[in-house]
Amino acid sequence: MGSAPSPTHTGPSPATFLDRIGIPRPLAWGFLGLLLFMIGDGVESGYLSPFLVRGGLSTQQVAVLLSAYGITAAVAAWSSGALSELWGPRRVMWAGLGIWAVCEVLFLVFGVMTFSYPVMVATYMLRGFGYPLFAFGFLVWITTATPRRRLGTAVGWFWFAFTGGLPTLGSLFAKATIPVVGEYLTLWLSLVLVLAGGLLTLLCVREPHGDLRVAEGRPVATLLKSVTIIWQQPKVGIGGVVRAINTAPEFGFLVFLPLFFTDTVGLSMSSWLTVLSAMFMSNIVWNLLFGVIGDRLGWRRTIAYCGGLGCAASTLLLYYVPLAAGAEVWVAVAVGVVYGATLAGYVPLSALMPSLSPEHKGAAMSVLNLGAGLSTFIGPAVVGLAIGPLGVGGVMWIFAGLYVVSAVLTLFLRLPDDDPAATAGKAGAEVTDPAPSSLVSAAGPSDAPGSR
Repeated sequence: MGSAPSPTHTGPSPATFLDRIGIPRPLAWGFLGLLLFMIGDGVESGYLSPFLVRGGLSTQQVAVLLSAYGITAAVAAWSSGALSELWGPRRVMWAGLGIWAVCEVLFLVFGVMTFSYPVMVATYMLRGFGYPLFAFGFLVWITTATPRRRLGTAVGWFWFAFTGGLPTLGSLFAKATIPVVGEYLTLWLSLVLVLAGGLLTLLCVREPHGDLRVAEGRPVATLLKSVTIIWQQPKVGIGGVVRAINTAPEFGFLVFLPLFFTDTVGLSMSSWLTVLSAMFMSNIVWNLLFGVIGDRLGWRRTIAYCGGLGCAASTLLLYYVPLAAGAEVWVAVAVGVVYGATLAGYVPLSALMPSLSPEHKGAAMSVLNLGAGLSTFIGPAVVGLAIGPLGVGGVMWIFAGLYVVSAVLTLFLRLPDDDPAATAGKAGAEVTDPAPSSLVSAAGPSDAPGSR
């Protein structure tokens, strides 16, 4: 008697650990690679400014250097979404990795080694194209490959890896290596980390959306759409402004807070790097938490109240508390941890933005990334303009005010489903994940928790 054929299992595959924590399995190596890349990118963040000032530059000259870097970073961040539609995210990331590596070598050999300010500005400015193309190209890849119902958590993991490297673990790496090999050689070690992370991601991640090109043959129209959407859909433009404000103070802090905490508060450079690492260690933990919280409590409210108003308060605490307490490293660490936590309140913006324009998600992501890039210019520019006449306290009040503005603007970012009549007919409907009609397949209005 023949045996009956074994039944074929057609049910869903068992959830893995990665599924349970919200990391898309096909992209898992990419998150690790991004972390390594951003550690390398963040090695210099805690000490480059005082390193160059001790070498003979003024604080204003360093601000100009970082502002020039911010201009190219903004252009690269803006174009990353459109270029990903034209070339596919993987090719955009290869371009970012190559630019970063080549320009870093030029910066170190012909700029820092000879301490030529014009060469430093030129090469560091060109390097600004590198990390946004790599990192935000991967963000586009994530939003393409991630089921809509888990998008908030997935982008939380992106920001976990991003800020885990820049500047959290990057600063800890610098703290460990500077006493051993010195500040200059530590910059060379950062290049090794960037190459390791970039190659790990690009060679080990085989997920097919990384090679998807949906705008082939329409390069001009694709690039223009990422600009015209700002006035065609003003909410997208407002979201870009909120994103620019989000991290502008963070990049501004890196210009003058190392000097403030060492020269005014009285901490050692090692203690300052401890503060910076603790600040962003808190941030990477809360990036995950606010990704999950935003999926449950609403993206818009999380951004406005936890992010905008929270950062306004913690920015002022970051100045006044250490100033009053003096060289007490754990007091500085405590207020740094609070700022890092509130900064993570903006994480749901990466899910909210493409949902504001579900028919043009790629263009909306370009505006989001443009805001991220502009923040690297705006923060140092504010410092360069205001720190002379207003001092550190004045700059901190300006940044706190910008955070309040971002909270107010966020309240205008209502999704179509915020209309109760629009959502009534959809109650109880099952959310499915159709094949993306554009490269960036993010959470649409029908399942956006910001509407709840």
